[in-house]
Amino acid sequence: MKVRLRTVTSQRLLSYLGKTMQVKHFINLSALGALSLLSANVVAGSLEQAKQLHDRIAGVAASETTLQSMATLLDDGKPIEAAYLAMETPAFYSTTLKLFATPWTNIEQDIFAPLNDYSATVIGAVRDDVDFREILQADMVYVGKNSLNLPAYNRNDNAHYQALEDQFIDLKEGLERTTQSSLNGLPSSATAGVLTSRAAAKEFFYLGTNRAMFRFTLMNHLCTDLEPLKDNTRSTDRIRQDVSRSPGGDSRLFINNCSSCHSGMDPLAQAFAYYNYEFNPEQDPTGESGAIAYNTSGQTDPDTGTRVQAKYHINSTSFPYGFVTPNDDWQNYWRQGPNQKLGWDSDLPGQGSGAKSFGQELANSNAFAQCQVKKVFKSVCLRDAESQADIAQISATTASFKQNAYQLKRVFAEVGNYCMGE
Repeated sequence: MKVRLRTVTSQRLLSYLGKTMQVKHFINLSALGALSLLSANVVAGSLEQAKQLHDRIAGVAASETTLQSMATLLDDGKPIEAAYLAMETPAFYSTTLKLFATPWTNIEQDIFAPLNDYSATVIGAVRDDVDFREILQADMVYVGKNSLNLPAYNRNDNAHYQALEDQFIDLKEGLERTTQSSLNGLPSSATAGVLTSRAAAKEFFYLGTNRAMFRFTLMNHLCTDLEPLKDNTRSTDRIRQDVSRSPGGDSRLFINNCSSCHSGMDPLAQAFAYYNYEFNPEQDPTGESGAIAYNTSGQTDPDTGTRVQAKYHINSTSFPYGFVTPNDDWQNYWRQGPNQKLGWDSDLPGQGSGAKSFGQELANSNAFAQCQVKKVFKSVCLRDAESQADIAQISATTASFKQNAYQLKRVFAEVGNYCMGE
C-alpha cells in the first residue's frame, strides 16, 4: 500500500514538474517574443520618426540609406544631427526653402512666384549657415555658378534665375555667393541684402512712396503689419506732406488713425529716400524690364533738387506744412512707447542713414529673431504655434537661434524635432 502510494505520489510529482517546466518554457518563449516585439517596435518607432522628420524638413521621401542613418542617430540621442542629415537632401533647398522664402518677394505673397535674386539669396544664406541677420544688411547676392552656362545676371530682368528654375538646377550645389554691388550698380554702402535686391525693388519700390518697402519688410521679417503697431503718442514731426491732417474734413481721423502709423513709419521709411525702381511705364507697365535705381553722392533729382527721389515729395499740397524729406536720415521713434515690445538692440543708436543701417536696426531686434522661428514653425509643423507648449518652444528656439550665430538650419532642426511626433 505504501509502495503504491509512493508510486502514485511520484507520478503526480513528475506530472506536476513536467507541467511546471512546460509553463516555464512557455513563459521564457513568451518573454523572448515580447522582447523581440519590443525591439522591433523601437526600430519601427525610430524609423517612423525619421521618416516624419525627413518629410517635414525636405518635403520628399528619404532614401532607405538616409532613413536608416537618421533612425540610428535618433536611437543614439542625436536628434539635431538627424535633422541636419535630412537637410542634406537637395529638395530642402529647391522646394522647402524656395516655398519658404518666395512669399516675401512679392506683394501678393504668392509661394509659386519664380525664383529670383531675393529668394535665391535666402536659400544660399541658409545653406552656408550665414548669420541670418545679414540678409537685411550685407552686400551679398546668390547667383548660379558660372559652370552652369546660364544667362548672365542682368539688373534689368530675371532671366538668370528663371533659367535656374527652368533647368531644374540643384540649388544646393548650383548657387554661389557674390557681392550685390558688383552686379546691380549700387555702391556697397547702399546695399542692404534682400532689401536692395532687384526682386524687392520691383515689388516694393515700384511707383508709390517707398512705404511699401517698409511695410512688407515688417510683415516678412518682423511678422507684424502696421495695425498692431499703431501708436498715436509719438511725435508727428516727420510725417510727410502727402498725408492729409484732416482726411474728409475730419482731423480726428488723422489724430486717431493716420498719425498712429505714419508717426513711426515715415521717419523709418526715410531710409529709402534715394532708391527707386526705374522702368518704362508706357511700354512695360508692370516693370518686367526694370532695375533698381539709387541717387549716389553728387546726383540730384530734378524735382527735389537733392538726392531724394521725387516720390518722397509727391502730393505735397495735401498738407504743405508737413515734413519735407531732405535726405535719407532715419530715426526709430518706436524705441519709446508700446513698440519697445519689438525688442530693439540697446547697443545700436536707433538712427542712421540709408537702407543698410536701417536693415541692421531691424535685424538685431528680438522681433526679427522670433519671426524667423515662427515662420519655420509654420513651414515644418504645417500650422501656427497655438498651445502653451508651442509658445514655449518658439521662445526656446529663438534663444537658441541667437546663441547659435543666427543659423537658420539650426531652427529647422529644433522645430523639426519638436513636431516630429505629430
